[in-house]
Amino acid sequence: MQLRIPGPTPVPPHILQALSQQMINHRGPGFADIIWRVTQRLKQVFQTQGDVYILTASGTGGMEAAIVNTLSPGDKVLSVSIGFFGDRFADIAQQYGAEVERLEFEWGQAADPEMVRRALKAHPQVKAVLLTHNETSTGVTNDLGTLCSVVGEFDKLLLVDAISSLSSIDLPVDKWGCDVVVTSSQKGWMVPPGLAMVSVSPRAWQAYATAKMPRYYWDFAKARSFLEKGQTPWTPVLSVFFALDIALELLLQEGLPNVFARHARIADMVRSGIKSLGLRLFADERHASNTVTAVANPDGLDNKQFLKVLREQYDVVLSGGQQRLEGKIFRIGHLGWVEDKDVAEVIGGIKSALDKLGFKTGVSAR
Repeated sequence: MQLRIPGPTPVPPHILQALSQQMINHRGPGFADIIWRVTQRLKQVFQTQGDVYILTASGTGGMEAAIVNTLSPGDKVLSVSIGFFGDRFADIAQQYGAEVERLEFEWGQAADPEMVRRALKAHPQVKAVLLTHNETSTGVTNDLGTLCSVVGEFDKLLLVDAISSLSSIDLPVDKWGCDVVVTSSQKGWMVPPGLAMVSVSPRAWQAYATAKMPRYYWDFAKARSFLEKGQTPWTPVLSVFFALDIALELLLQEGLPNVFARHARIADMVRSGIKSLGLRLFADERHASNTVTAVANPDGLDNKQFLKVLREQYDVVLSGGQQRLEGKIFRIGHLGWVEDKDVAEVIGGIKSALDKLGFKTGVSAR
C-alpha cells in the first residue's frame, strides 16, 4: 500500500523492528541513555544549541505547550495564518485567554512579510507571534526565514509550528531566532504518532518566568528537571522513543542537506506528475511545499468516490481537503520515507483512478 497522506507516514523496516522491542524501565539507566542520545540528535536536526524537550503528545499538544509556557491570559498575540492549522494555533491561544489579533491570508497563498510588518507596527503591544512554517491543509510553505527577520525587527517572542516541515525542510532554529519550535513524530521523522518535540530558547525561558497560563502536564520546567535525570515527567511512549532513536540515526547518516534535497526533488516530481495529468496545483507554486502537495479537483469529480477508488482498487491512500476545502482538493504527502518509485506509483494510481471515473488525463482540467 502507498500511504501518502500528510501524516502518519510510512515506517521503514529497521524502525518497525525497533518498535517491536520489549518494554524497559522508564526510570532506569537504559531509558536515560536513550533520551539523552535522542535529545542530542534532535538538537542537530533542529540546528539549535538551546533546549529540546520530548513530550508524549500529538503535534497539537506541542502547540499548546508552546503557548501555555510563554504567555499569560490577556497577552496580545499576533496569529499569522495561511490555513487550517494556523487557525488552530490561534484558537489554542484564544482558549487560554490570550487576546489574539488574527492576520489571515487566502488559503493557497503564503504570508506576506510586509503585511506582517504592518500588523506589528499597528499593534505594538503584541507579545508573541504565532507562525506556521508548512501548512499541510493547503500545501504551502511560508518563507519562514524572512518572516522571522521581520518579527525580529520588533523583538517579539516567536512561536513556530514546524510539525510537517522540520526534518524534511531546512529550518535553522537558532539562526532564524525562533523561540519555541514544535514538531511531531508522525511526519518527516518516519515514526508513529505519539511524541511532540519542542525547542526552547533562552528568551522563551525568560517568558516562562512570568507566564501565568495554567499548565501542569505541559510544564517545560518539569520536562527540564526530569531530563537532567534521564527521564520524562510522565510515563513516555517507550516504543516511539525506540523508533525515534533509530530514525534519527538514519537521518543523520543520510545527512541533513541530502534529506532536504531529496524532499525537494521528490516534491518537484510530484508537482510535475500532477501537471502532466492536466490537474491544477492548489497552492501558489512559488511557495509550494516540499512535504505535501494539494491538488484542485477537476470539475465534476466526486472527491470521496475518487479517494475510495484510489484506495480500494489501486492501493494508494491520499487525503481530502479540510474545513473550507473539504471536497475541493486532495492532498499527497511526500515526507519522511519516500523515494522516486513511490511518486511514480502514486501518480500512476491517480491517473488510473481518474480514467476509471471517466476523467480524461493529460489535458487541462481547469
